[in-house]
Amino acid sequence: MTRKMVWFLMAAITALVLAPVTFAQGGPAASGTTDWIDVAAAIALGITAAGCGLGQGRATAAACEGTARNPGASGPIRIAFIIGVALIESLTLYALVIVLIK
Repeated sequence: MTRKMVWFLMAAITALVLAPVTFAQGGPAASGTTDWIDVAAAIALGITAAGCGLGQGRATAAACEGTARNPGASGPIRIAFIIGVALIESLTLYALVIVLIK
């Protein structure tokens, strides 16, 4: 295992271990305290949007490269690209809906 993978796995395990404590229901919040659920939701939405942006960029690059290599297959590549980008974008919209419902 590479060093990056070990750090990633340790961060994921830490996040999974601390999640129940973070999202546990507590008593009524005193005035002047921060609602950490809102902060966590905003961070999750930001991570989702960044991941979707990177995914859409990679999908666009792959579709352009595929069309450049084989112009005859541009129709099926375009259809697969549009469906893929729509699914990627729906992930961001689902995350937004979850944040707004929260």
